[in-house]
Amino acid sequence: MELRGALAVVTGASSGIGAATAARLHEAGARLILHGRDERRLAELAERTGGSVVTADFADPAAVSAAAGEIRRLGEVDILVNNAGIGWAGPVAEMTAADVARLVQVNLTAPLELTRALLPGLLARPRASLMFVTSIAGRTAVAGESVYSAVKAGLDTFAESLRFELAGTRVHVGVVVPGVVDTEFFTRRGRPYERRSPKPVPSDRVASAIVDALRRDQADRYVPGWLKLPVTVRGALPSVYRALASRFGGSG
Repeated sequence: MELRGALAVVTGASSGIGAATAARLHEAGARLILHGRDERRLAELAERTGGSVVTADFADPAAVSAAAGEIRRLGEVDILVNNAGIGWAGPVAEMTAADVARLVQVNLTAPLELTRALLPGLLARPRASLMFVTSIAGRTAVAGESVYSAVKAGLDTFAESLRFELAGTRVHVGVVVPGVVDTEFFTRRGRPYERRSPKPVPSDRVASAIVDALRRDQADRYVPGWLKLPVTVRGALPSVYRALASRFGGSG
């Protein structure tokens, strides 16, 4: 897809992968609508990129609908990067009902609803793209992140189903699957990343992959690329994968 001149929405653009993706899209000549919760950070990013700001907390279902309406008023969207997300780490028995509801709302319901609301406009464009930032946790499962893994798997499946549904239209659907990324995500989820391997990759590396996948109309992209191996093993040899994951995996 040609990015220069395209109007791109990036959710979760206040920091991390979202902020880096917005910067990369700006460099590629795209126009931007920046969504996030942190007004100060969004304003600073908008000043650097010339983007428009939509501030909303997607933990509030009503905020998603309001944000969609504001986005539609700002212009005809060509690209939607569904990146906003939150984490939670620890035994599922220690989660409250509110913890579960918030994780499902932000990571799954919000991108589904935003996509549904903006899709008619995307279908009317000469060329458009939907990009979903999921997680390796949704493809392999991670101990201590069961609900997070579940909602990311749900988003992954939604993207795949939507790809089939939109076949033959001018809307491309892509998924970028990051592993461990060096962002504030781990601080905010309540537990830092403590494993020695794999080492976190920079958020800009994921952002570069997102932009490249948009350019190439790529369906799937792993960051780093070797993450495709455990997914392949899990699909082909599930019992072998489970044995290896039990021995070497652990929580994130």
